[in-house]
Amino acid sequence: MKPRAEIGVFGGSGFYKFAKGARAVSVKTPYGNPSASVTISEIEGKKVAFLPRHGVHHEYPPHMVPYRANLFSFKKLGVERVIAPNAVGSLKSEVGPGDLVFCDQFVNFTTGRKDTFYDGPLTTHISAASPYCPQLRDVASKAAGALGLRFHDGGTVVVIQGPRFSTKAESRFFSRQGWDVINMTQYPEVVLAREQEMCFLNISLVTDYDAGLEGDPRVKAVSHEEVIKVFNRNLENLRKLIVEIVRRLPRERSCDCGSALEHARLSA
Repeated sequence: MKPRAEIGVFGGSGFYKFAKGARAVSVKTPYGNPSASVTISEIEGKKVAFLPRHGVHHEYPPHMVPYRANLFSFKKLGVERVIAPNAVGSLKSEVGPGDLVFCDQFVNFTTGRKDTFYDGPLTTHISAASPYCPQLRDVASKAAGALGLRFHDGGTVVVIQGPRFSTKAESRFFSRQGWDVINMTQYPEVVLAREQEMCFLNISLVTDYDAGLEGDPRVKAVSHEEVIKVFNRNLENLRKLIVEIVRRLPRERSCDCGSALEHARLSA
């Protein structure tokens, strides 16, 4: 019997070591190898596939992550819903380290990434007006509230190329646009999931204040060491949240993510 999963999570061993019956499977794709083997476990009676976005040893920097292979691996296993935790920097004083943001919009500042499964000859234009699944976001907000976690329901993530962090000028620009958080991996993950008609939930864990907030000398610029420290300190909360989200997820999807391709293709 081929391995199957209902839900996909981008996270390493720290995210699935609490689950039941972990089983590693290798998945081949037309887009090369995914970041690592996929581990399938069971949470609350549901099959969940875990894949470390950056590889087992964090060997893939943000601009080199095999995004298409990762998402295609999930699709090949039967995944319909993707939960994507990631570390982000805050662009607003009211969104502090340790907070969670369930984003509903993104702005893309990356370059050169393979960001579509449709290079022709089938011309496909998916709508990205509402890229994140509203049903998943609603479930996540209720789950976070039940756990007493500090969260923000909705927000815009600006995605930069990396692997470097922003300059102060760039950070000031992003902040003045009214955007909420900054990250290096949300694009093209979310649009690739949409092209495969999978629901996508972003869980942004705020680890820092990017290059510092203008006018607030107390806030220091981001460092990789501090990002890892804050992320690891909140890892247990993320694990609890993912379990609670999976527990609360209804079997049936009530969103339109599963029909994203219905009006996306040009007929001859």
